[in-house]
Amino acid sequence: MLKEIYKLGELELIKKAKEQELENHPLIDLFWECTLTCNANCKHCGSSAEKRKYDGELTTDEIKNAFKQIANDMNSNNILINVTGGEPLVREDLCDVMEYATNELGFHWGMTTNGILLNDANINKLKKANMETISISIDGLKDTHDEFRGVPGSYEKIIQNIKKLKQANFVKHLQVTTVFHKKNINQLEELYDVMLELNLNSWRLISMDPIGRAKENEELLLNESELRKLLDFIKSKKKKKKLILEYGCPGFLGLEYEKEVRRNYFYCRTGISIASILYNGDLYVCPNVPRIKSLIQGNIRKDNFKDVWENKYKEFRTKERTKCEECSKCFYWDECLGGAFHTWDFEKQVQNKCPYKMLHHADH
Repeated sequence: MLKEIYKLGELELIKKAKEQELENHPLIDLFWECTLTCNANCKHCGSSAEKRKYDGELTTDEIKNAFKQIANDMNSNNILINVTGGEPLVREDLCDVMEYATNELGFHWGMTTNGILLNDANINKLKKANMETISISIDGLKDTHDEFRGVPGSYEKIIQNIKKLKQANFVKHLQVTTVFHKKNINQLEELYDVMLELNLNSWRLISMDPIGRAKENEELLLNESELRKLLDFIKSKKKKKKLILEYGCPGFLGLEYEKEVRRNYFYCRTGISIASILYNGDLYVCPNVPRIKSLIQGNIRKDNFKDVWENKYKEFRTKERTKCEECSKCFYWDECLGGAFHTWDFEKQVQNKCPYKMLHHADH
């Protein structure tokens, strides 16, 4: 009971901090979706990325000019560029662009990758480009991972590539991200041993969300008991302090799990301190958010990023942005604010995935 009272006091302070951030909207994370092309075919891909080449991709000069414009107008040292895809390493000019962004413009950067192309040559390029953080995907033990990602032999290759990256010894934070679904939820303990052996900085565990290609594979989504199993596992392992475990961003969990499985309480910052430049230059929110034309705020080919950031994104900076009748009646509305934006159903105007409701359906 004392812990709950303490947490409620914390939540009140966080509520005030959220209101301040909504008003001031400092840009902290800038995602660059450098390509939608991918060398895998994952069953959960939020972008539904494929191996084909996508038309309209920003050129080397265009993205360099975009970053230069942002650095000239804003404090680049306070902005982390999160490179994502598709698979970033299929883009041959990636390290050239990011070396320019760090050495010439002062940005910090990290990358999310499936790890298949992390060979010696690319590791050397990433080192030269001053990459600071990386999150690599491992989605189950060997057979499960390879089948889920659609690339036979990828699991063993990725494990070896992570070891090579560790030996290179330049990344400040090396993380593995695992998306949990019905086919790997019973591999938690075995995967934990794998992560310990890899000597990571952290392991990010998330539940599969009904977005992108995952909508075609909804039979793999976790149910309430499986989600609880995942969260209880994180709680139990965090107490042992052998490895930092963090639950990802899918929604508010309630006081039973918030701050127990995450470093901070849930807060969807998309459009508030998170923006993205999509593969074709569109200025967007978090790239996991479904691609809806009305949510595009501009395009870096013709618009000034700072002007767009300061004068648009208005619909994302209101507490009412993802509010439905059910959410408005929830005790934790002020803490949750309608859940994760990437799982919001824009057609029905309801939250498509509410972890709190899943975990507390009896009293909701």
